[in-house]
Amino acid sequence: MPRDLQDSTHPLRRLLAMPAFRRLWAVGGIANAMRWVEILVAAIWTFETTHSALAVSMVALMRALPMLLLGAAAGALAEVLDRRRLLMAGQAATCAGALVILALAASGALQVWHLAAQGFLGGLVWTGEMASRRRMLTEVAGERDVVTAVAFDSLTANTTRMAGPLLGGAIYEYLGLPTAYLVATACYALTFTLLAGVRHTQATRRFVPRLLLAEMADAIGVVRRMRVLQAVVLITIAMNVFGFCFMAVLPAFGSLAFAATPVQIGLLSAAEPAGALLTGLVMASRRGVPLSPALMLAGGGFFLLCLLLVALAPTLPLAVAVLMLGGSGTALFAALQTALPVTQAPPEARSRVLGLVTTCIGMGPAGQLSIGALADAWGPAVAIPIMAAAGLAMVLATAAHTLRR
Repeated sequence: MPRDLQDSTHPLRRLLAMPAFRRLWAVGGIANAMRWVEILVAAIWTFETTHSALAVSMVALMRALPMLLLGAAAGALAEVLDRRRLLMAGQAATCAGALVILALAASGALQVWHLAAQGFLGGLVWTGEMASRRRMLTEVAGERDVVTAVAFDSLTANTTRMAGPLLGGAIYEYLGLPTAYLVATACYALTFTLLAGVRHTQATRRFVPRLLLAEMADAIGVVRRMRVLQAVVLITIAMNVFGFCFMAVLPAFGSLAFAATPVQIGLLSAAEPAGALLTGLVMASRRGVPLSPALMLAGGGFFLLCLLLVALAPTLPLAVAVLMLGGSGTALFAALQTALPVTQAPPEARSRVLGLVTTCIGMGPAGQLSIGALADAWGPAVAIPIMAAAGLAMVLATAAHTLRR
């Protein structure tokens, strides 16, 4: 393509013309959809089996725990080891795990702890999402198109966060849990195949375990020196501890507040990502969003405000509408959560900084445990706004600290 024509082409067309970008983008979309299918199906099955919102939260906690414990380490590993091979190993592992759950469910031997173990494995693999796959995606895109690449990938993630629960709820209600894990097994096999065809060059170094802590400490030092990265880290903690934890009790909230069926719970789960999807479409059509930490904080704060209101909704359709509105805030947050580190952090530290962001995402178990305990004590309609109010307070404090002149 001639250079002048290439410069006038929309960034998204340039990106989709690259085979490596298409494959990495498809891997993210397929794996994320199956992740949400597994999360919803495991939550519904656990609640039907135990009738405990806390038990559902514990299963969700196991998926998030590896990100808390190993997120920073995954970022450091992605700086020295082949990122493509790390991703392929992860997809092979989740494929094998889904196959085991399928066999247990088909034989009638499935127990809650099996789903918790599969969730832990899925969380372990997901620790490499930002530091490996998204890092590779931005490298393929190049500096000029990185914002569009991240916005489009976030748009796809929001689409799959919407489609995954809907698909999971429908499969569970009409075909059962074994079918859900059969679909997951096939999809993870497909993502492994797609990754095998990615051409990726990376300067690797010899892995020295004793230097791992030093690499992680250096990433913390980079964040401490840059307020924009502090904003990313703090808003990520607020959103994952106090905001996204609402998903852990959403099946209980839907069942108790609206007597919702599995399909309706899937609809409720898909509402926020549906709103994020619509906002993402607008961002993609406008060639991305400004690289503004204030915009990222505003998006997160707006979502938390919507969570304060959703528990007051008298009907399921109104609750869906409020969550869809909140999705516009999560779209802004998600796009800038990756775009800011990959454009503002030093190139040699970007995977490690993204690893720290993954660690912050992994702090979600604290919120999941808290909201589960609050829901068991006072009900999910009380627990959700309590957590959202705490998160909103943290966002406001973060803005006061990181945006001051």
